[in-house]
Amino acid sequence: MIERYTRPEMGHIFSLENKYDVWKQIEVLACEAQAELGKIGITREEAAWIRDHADFKKEEVDEIEAVTNHDVIAFLTDMARYIDADVPEGQPKPSRWVHYGMTSSDLGDTALCYILTQACDIIIEDVKRVGEICKRRAFEERNTLCVGRTHGIHAEPMTFGMKFGSWAWELKRDYDRLLDARDNVSYGAISGAVGSYSSIDPFVEEYVCEHLGLHHDPLSTQVISRDHHAYLAGVLATTAATCERIATEVRALQKTDTLEAEEPFKKGQKGSSAMPHKRNPITAERICGMSRIVKANAQVAFDDVALWHERDISHSSAERVAQADSFIALDYMLAKLEWILDGMKLYPKNMEANLNRTRGLIFSSKVLLALVDTGITREDAYKIVQRNSMEVWDDIQQARPGKGLRERLEEDPDCTIPAEKLDEIFDPWDFLTRIDVVFDRLEGLEF
Repeated sequence: MIERYTRPEMGHIFSLENKYDVWKQIEVLACEAQAELGKIGITREEAAWIRDHADFKKEEVDEIEAVTNHDVIAFLTDMARYIDADVPEGQPKPSRWVHYGMTSSDLGDTALCYILTQACDIIIEDVKRVGEICKRRAFEERNTLCVGRTHGIHAEPMTFGMKFGSWAWELKRDYDRLLDARDNVSYGAISGAVGSYSSIDPFVEEYVCEHLGLHHDPLSTQVISRDHHAYLAGVLATTAATCERIATEVRALQKTDTLEAEEPFKKGQKGSSAMPHKRNPITAERICGMSRIVKANAQVAFDDVALWHERDISHSSAERVAQADSFIALDYMLAKLEWILDGMKLYPKNMEANLNRTRGLIFSSKVLLALVDTGITREDAYKIVQRNSMEVWDDIQQARPGKGLRERLEEDPDCTIPAEKLDEIFDPWDFLTRIDVVFDRLEGLEF
């Protein structure tokens, strides 16, 4: 990812420094477990020495890896230097117990799952903040009338608060899915070459995982099965799709022809090199574009599930790119979405103008039901409303002045609705008499 688009916290999680630090923690814990178990020669004093002296430098690991072409061996070689540096001459080197009975995937897969939980914690908090903003703004705009649209066409009146509320509920579902996915990927495995514990006691695995807050894999085959990671990637993709849905709506509402809402436009910001008047929804567009990355990376994770026999490394190179990019991209998207939603400008007068733009056509469903209530069949009622509506549509499409739906109905001898009932029908709030149910439910929404 481009550095300036990366928040430091998430970027650090996927850095080599953090990975090596987690590796160090795992190796130290494994030594402590072996000492506590007492089945090999390591003493508690040696385990304590290893904890106190274990260290590494990324640059040194890089130099060694350039020769060994093996990252784990390079790391272990560098860490051994620090562990053994102050050991008196002639005494056994404590570093000999590091990685005892383990294989590279024991270290790498356990560390990866731990790192993914670190990244999940940031995304979960991101989603919580954005969801709480949506809930707050839903109640702020509870009574802001606007038109609802289906297929991009005006449908019935609603309030803008309902839009925010819908987003809040979807983000809550993302939040719950992320919590579940975090738990689902919180696994560690220290079970040896093909998962048979041939050279290491299962106690070591249980000890390490407990201290890292992970579940121990009940049966790994040197690798932790990638269905865990695929499920997480799918949840990240779903969360990205939520961001895209919200950003798409902001973009649609910011169109010049609509202009009911607008993402923040900072002082000094410029929208176009050629057209100084432009205020483009560039941040919302960026969110939509980056969503494609996260969704596409989910396919990579699904492809990583199938490996040859007990393991191969076809998954490794792909997930090193896809996982980091997905988390960094989604973290960025949620940060920008938070900025958009918290500062989004709304234009209620434009909402009102758009509500009235179709000259009463948005009340057609109420007219239909009112005609049925007078005793007319639904089919006949539909014909009456549609006939008058199409005449109004024709005037609108041709930009001609003309009568609205109500005036045409009043002049239609087939319309059996009394005038006082038409007054009631052509009030937008008549559609919203039960809106309290929606907001009462939203009141109980908790992240």
